[in-house]
Amino acid sequence: MKNIGMKKPHIMTAYVLEIGLLLLVMLLLWPLGQSWILSADVTAGYIDPGIWLLVLLSLISFLLVAGLSFWLLERLWLGLGLPVIEVMVLQFKTLDSWKQLSFYWASFVSLLFAAVGCLIAIC
Repeated sequence: MKNIGMKKPHIMTAYVLEIGLLLLVMLLLWPLGQSWILSADVTAGYIDPGIWLLVLLSLISFLLVAGLSFWLLERLWLGLGLPVIEVMVLQFKTLDSWKQLSFYWASFVSLLFAAVGCLIAIC
């Protein structure tokens, strides 16, 4: 079943710019992070700054995985002939509050598990 008269989904540019800026800041912090920690605390060993860099690396990988997943979702969404995201949001708003809450909770838990998985994989 193909969509008739449906537009291609547009990328939410505000969110893409915010996430891109955050990713750029984290990538710029990567080479400077260890030297900043060593200059702030001269008693810090070489392992201490490395741990914070691993946490930063896991955050960077989580943002990349989340962005890639959203991009793939947008591309596959039209291929399956499903309505655009805006229509799905309007249908979501008509659900009962307990159904919305359960969906929010499931989404939060999924993102939390993905973030913990990235942190475990890196550290």
